[in-house]
Amino acid sequence: MLEIACFEFTSAEVALKSVADRIEFCANHDLGGTTPDFYEFRSLKSNFSKPIYVMIRPKGGPFFYSDAEFLQMKNSIIEFAEGGADGFVFGILNEHHEIDEEKNAELIELAAGIPCTFHRAFDRTKDLEKSIQTLIKLGFTNVLTSGGQPNAMEGKEMLKKLIDKYSDKINILIGGGVRSENIAELKEFTGGRFFHSSAVKKYDTFPSDDEIKRLKQNCG
Repeated sequence: MLEIACFEFTSAEVALKSVADRIEFCANHDLGGTTPDFYEFRSLKSNFSKPIYVMIRPKGGPFFYSDAEFLQMKNSIIEFAEGGADGFVFGILNEHHEIDEEKNAELIELAAGIPCTFHRAFDRTKDLEKSIQTLIKLGFTNVLTSGGQPNAMEGKEMLKKLIDKYSDKINILIGGGVRSENIAELKEFTGGRFFHSSAVKKYDTFPSDDEIKRLKQNCG
């Protein structure tokens, strides 16, 4: 399964027209992804049938949110769910960089059965095994991770460990520097089946249809 991260409308159109299985739609690449524009999302949904997972993140920076920001996240989930979102991507940590069980549980409940991915805030936690057990208990469908390292190649040992122990309970979505040149190695080493990439070639701004096709071919 290949998910493409799309940070604006043009990227989303490229990925949805290509061979990606689904996209993660968000805004503000420079902030690491924030909640996208609702009307852009609705335009994509009206023109494409592939699944669109929506980032729910009101700001960049730390994954600890004020009461007002958390209310904004809840309202976004309600709005995008009513608009036809196929999945949600979010992750809330507490001030100790551990998973905030109460707040994440509230968002999962609001999603009302729509699949939820815990994003790479996971890699900020101190004990990845403890954290993934918490995500499984909370009911997350997917976790996006580079194995606690800056990129998936550096984290491949931990990724393999997580996949070996927990992939029957949660989909482990390998992300962080995943490109057509390394996806086959990552798949072979880790045994992973779920991959996440921006599919942006060096010096480019938007994902490349050619790179998406190569990613899909090399992880097939």
